[in-house]
Amino acid sequence: MSDLSGPVLRLLLDGQPRTRAELIDLSGLARSTVTGRIEELVAAGLVVPSGEAASTGGRPPARFRFNPEARLILAADVGATHLSVALTDLTGEILDRSTTALNIAKGPEAVLSAVVRAGHALLKKAQRSADDLAGTGVGLPGPVEHSTGRPNHPPIMPGWDSYDVVARLAGEFAGPVLVDNDVNIMALGEHATAYPEVEHLLFVKVATGIGAGVISGGRLHRGAQGAAGDIGHIQAPGHTELCRCGNTGCLEAVASAAAIAAQLNTSTSQDIVELVRAGNAAATAAVRQAGREIGTVLAACVSLLNPSVIVVGGSLSQAGDSLLAGIREAIYARSLPLATTDLRVVTSRTGRDAALRGAAALVLQHQLTAS
Repeated sequence: MSDLSGPVLRLLLDGQPRTRAELIDLSGLARSTVTGRIEELVAAGLVVPSGEAASTGGRPPARFRFNPEARLILAADVGATHLSVALTDLTGEILDRSTTALNIAKGPEAVLSAVVRAGHALLKKAQRSADDLAGTGVGLPGPVEHSTGRPNHPPIMPGWDSYDVVARLAGEFAGPVLVDNDVNIMALGEHATAYPEVEHLLFVKVATGIGAGVISGGRLHRGAQGAAGDIGHIQAPGHTELCRCGNTGCLEAVASAAAIAAQLNTSTSQDIVELVRAGNAAATAAVRQAGREIGTVLAACVSLLNPSVIVVGGSLSQAGDSLLAGIREAIYARSLPLATTDLRVVTSRTGRDAALRGAAALVLQHQLTAS
């Protein structure tokens, strides 16, 4: 059984200290089972004593609480042009991080070697070892077969197709290595951090590419092969622009940061953001129109999935209200009132931390359901 699985520890994950008697009542397990499990968890450092409860006669009973720093999680956000690596505790709280410029097109060995170096550097700085890890979570900017962690024909990742990312990292770090599409882990991070009570949420990343992560019934929905949420390659009505995937008229070819940058003769998302913030009329109009194009596709998603929250993240979401206004305009114009009565369309609360927090959540959820 995983150290993080089991009903006794799950009851303590909310941070509330509890006595043995409370854990017995809540879990329905026998006293001997609970006592034995507490002893195991204390020995592993996952649970620590937390004072005493009020006495009802006789010796006050001891209380126990979850120790989130007993293990660490290594989280890696691999972007098209950057690499962010962090150490988190078992609640997903980021303890330390590093970010460097790195081109995904350099290939898996160069990029994953950088992940290994950054991970070991963070562990050394924290005076912890690789054996202290509960696992490693990785987000990649392309389609990933979640069951194997292998990229599947990723359009901007030459040399990565079917590469065994899990095996490359498992030899360096303790615990399971879990790999997913970057938008999926951003959805996980946003949901776990900012909207844990929301059952139906759609996270939309607008950056070099466009994609979505779908939370349905409180769980990440990946689809049959892990391709759910790939809205960037839905055709935008009335468009025929050539997309890097080989098709024409894809939303990504029309409304991504790369498409807008080409219109404005700039290079990066940050260039666009700075132009909008400076009041450049052409940039503001282009971003708002991109929002309308994205909103038109999202209107179909609203009718199909009926989310209560749509969160817009990614580098282009930093361009103020222009993008969000365009998205809202199209969604509310094209969706039925029942689907939009309580719908919120908002900017990401977790911002640049979404992917790192999601990578940590990926590991934690896996460990909690391990048997």
